[in-house]
Amino acid sequence: MVMKNKINTIIFDLGGVLVDWNPKYVYRKVFNDDEEKMQWFLNTVCTSDWNMQQDEGRTIEEAVNLKIAEFPKYEEWIRLYYKEWHRMFSGSINENVTLFKKLKATNSYKIYALTNWSAEKWELALELFPFFNEFDGIVVSGQEKTRKPHLKIYKTLFNRYHIIPEKAIFIDDNKENIIAAKQLNLNGIHYTNYAQLLQRLEFYKIIF
Repeated sequence: MVMKNKINTIIFDLGGVLVDWNPKYVYRKVFNDDEEKMQWFLNTVCTSDWNMQQDEGRTIEEAVNLKIAEFPKYEEWIRLYYKEWHRMFSGSINENVTLFKKLKATNSYKIYALTNWSAEKWELALELFPFFNEFDGIVVSGQEKTRKPHLKIYKTLFNRYHIIPEKAIFIDDNKENIIAAKQLNLNGIHYTNYAQLLQRLEFYKIIF
């Protein structure tokens, strides 16, 4: 087991850890706050699994066309998904971004990001959240044509930035992604809230 004082690298997930993204922020308005109708649409039409294929490299045009062919009566709402994608953010998760900046300022760790994100929306993401440019490096799933929790994307991160997994910690709000990381000996923190994150970083003797 890695000695806790040997950690030299911290890897952040973005959505759900540093920024709050949820299609409900758009579709609540579309469905006039009818939670049942909104939930049906997001569970049946523009589903999370469908969106993840764009994170894995499928083009938005292809994805939208496939979904319209499957649900032609909902074309307008389907097209809205990526047309209004930028409105699916409530903003940064401020306490976690402050933590990220404190860790960066120590100069004690290399700080990277590993994110499931459509390649076509990445430039806009950098405009929306300029602090993304402050990482020492980022691996974006849509650009790599693979995504978490597939092991290939973790290996891409390790190889590109010369990361020793035993000396790194990965923070992600998706437990499945943490389980995959641990298969490669990457220390993982399944993020649930700020207090829990601080506690886990303290366990690893992270200084900030």
